Amino acid sequence: MPRSSPDESQPTRQPPSQPLSNAEDEEELDNEEVQAQLAELRQQLAEAPASAVIANHCFGLFELAALHLSQKPPKLDDARLAIDALGCVVEGLAGRLGEQERSLKDGLSQLRLAYVQINAATGPSAQGGNGDEAATHTAE
Repeated sequence: MPRSSPDESQPTRQPPSQPLSNAEDEEELDNEEVQAQLAELRQQLAEAPASAVIANHCFGLFELAALHLSQKPPKLDDARLAIDALGCVVEGLAGRLGEQERSLKDGLSQLRLAYVQINAATGPSAQGGNGDEAATHTAE
């Protein structure tokens, strides 16, 4: 019959120590802090004009397109998608984007021009392009 007391060859399990409890408390505090920060950010977002928030997202699309165009070799399909998305927002919301609208239209035009120039320099085989030039149209 096995002995009920542990011997030296088998490690014994001990109840969790106090630091584990402190770690759980810290995790709970961190979670509370995160929730408080999220609530504050949501409040700030609710107070901001929608046109400013949308313009901020447009600047993100601009940066995304520029990033893909600047890769070696350029990622033309990804750049075109970002340019087209930016165009949908800027042109689809024309007259409603507030003080940033002019900058967004100018940026869209610059991206389209850069896309055409880079696409011409690299040729359609560089990205496996299909010749679709949707990002290159202008709507001014």
